[in-house]
Amino acid sequence: MGNIAETISNLINQTAFTNLYWGNYVMIIIACVFLYLAIAKGFEPLLLTPIAFGMLLVNIYPPIMEEGGLLHYFYLLDEWAILPSLIFMGVGAMTDFGPLIANPISFLLGAAAQLGIYVAYFLAMIMGFNGAAAAAISIIGGADGPTSIFLASKLGQTSLMGPIAVAAYSYMSLVPMIQPPIMKAFTTEAERKIKMPQLRPVSKLEKILFPIVITIVVCMLLPTTAPLVGMLMLGNLFRECGVTRQLQETASNALMYIVVIFLGTSVGATTSAGAFLRLDTIKIVICGLIAFAFGTFGGVILGKLLCKVTHGKINPLIGSAGVSAVPMAARVSQKVGAEADPTNFLLMNAMGPNVAGVIGTAVAAGTFMAIFGVV
Repeated sequence: MGNIAETISNLINQTAFTNLYWGNYVMIIIACVFLYLAIAKGFEPLLLTPIAFGMLLVNIYPPIMEEGGLLHYFYLLDEWAILPSLIFMGVGAMTDFGPLIANPISFLLGAAAQLGIYVAYFLAMIMGFNGAAAAAISIIGGADGPTSIFLASKLGQTSLMGPIAVAAYSYMSLVPMIQPPIMKAFTTEAERKIKMPQLRPVSKLEKILFPIVITIVVCMLLPTTAPLVGMLMLGNLFRECGVTRQLQETASNALMYIVVIFLGTSVGATTSAGAFLRLDTIKIVICGLIAFAFGTFGGVILGKLLCKVTHGKINPLIGSAGVSAVPMAARVSQKVGAEADPTNFLLMNAMGPNVAGVIGTAVAAGTFMAIFGVV
C-alpha cells in the first residue's frame, strides 16, 4: 500500500496544478483571451494564435523555455535576429512598392508617422528606463513586431523582449480599433471626403531599380539596417525582377508561414508569469499605446498640412497609414474614408505611406543602434 500511495503522490506532484502559482493562472487566462480575439474576432489570427499558444505553453510547463526545451531553440533564432529578418524578406516578397514609387511624397508621410517612436523614447526615459531599454520600447510606435524584436535583441534588452513583442503585435492587431477615433478627431468630414487621383502606372524598370537603390542608399547611411532593409528589398526584388518566381513564392508563402509559427510561439513563450507580471510591463504597454497614438497623429497632421499645400489634392487620412502595419493601416484609411463617402477609394494611395512606414521604422531602429554603438 505504501508503494501505491507513493506512486500516486509522485503523479500528483508531477501535475502542473502543484507546480504553478497564481501568476501562471493569470497568464493562462490572458492567453485564452488572446486566442478568443484571434479565432472569434479575427484580430491578426496568423500572429496572435501562435503567440497566445506559446504563452499558454510556457505558463503550464515553464521548462519548455529553459535550455533543452523546445521553444528555447526557437527563441534563440529571435535573439540572433534571424526570424525578424526572414519576416522582412517575406513582407518584401508580398508587397507592391508601386504606390510609393508613383507618389514619392508618401516617404514624408511614412516619416511623420514615426513621431510616436521618438515621443515614446523620451516618455520611457521619464518612466525610469535606461536609454537602450527606452529605444527598444519606443519602436512599438512603428506598429512593427519584427523590428521591435530585432531592436530589443540588438540592444541587449532580451529581458524586455516578451512584453515589447506582445505589446507591438497586440497593437498591430488592434489597428482597426485604435486608429479611427484619432483619425476622425483630427480631420474634418470635408477632408475625409477628398478623393485622390489614380496613381500613375509604374514601369517594370522602376520597380526593379527601387529595391536596389533603396538598399544602397539606406544601408550606406545606416549599415546596421542591412539585416532588415536588405531582406525587405531582397524579397521585393524576387517579386519584381521577373526571373525568380519560385523564390518569390517560397519567401511569401511557405517560408513566411514557417517563420511566423516559430516567431509567434517563441515570442509568446517569453511571457512567463515571472517575466511578464511586473510593473515594467504596464509601463511598456502604456508607452506603446502612446507611441502608436502619436504615430497616427503625426501622419494625419502632416497629411493635413500637405492637403493645404496641394490645395486639397491629398486626403489627410492616408497619413495614418504611415505606421508599419502592412496592409492593415492602409485598409483602415480606406475604411474611414469610405464611411465619409462610399465612393471614395483611398487604398492604393494609402499603401504608399504604409510601405514607407516599414522602411521608416527600420531606419529608426538603425538610428538607435548607431546612437548606442551597436554594429
